[in-house]
Amino acid sequence: MAKSENTKAAKVRKPNIFLRVGMFIRQTFEELSKVVAPSGKELLGWSVAVFIFVVLLMIFITSLDFGLGKLMVTLFG
Repeated sequence: MAKSENTKAAKVRKPNIFLRVGMFIRQTFEELSKVVAPSGKELLGWSVAVFIFVVLLMIFITSLDFGLGKLMVTLFG
């Protein structure tokens, strides 16, 4: 008896591809309606933070490049 109940639960049919695509698009627009754009002040603050981080990363990578280059010249002449 229990086996027939499990097979019924396992044979639940999915909607066809067009209904699934439509549902996906509808859910996408519902989620996009929840998005809040940042204010100008927030956007400027985050832009400055990203710019500073990129500059610091560039300085770090450049110093590694020059330092390891000098080390290689010192070691291998």
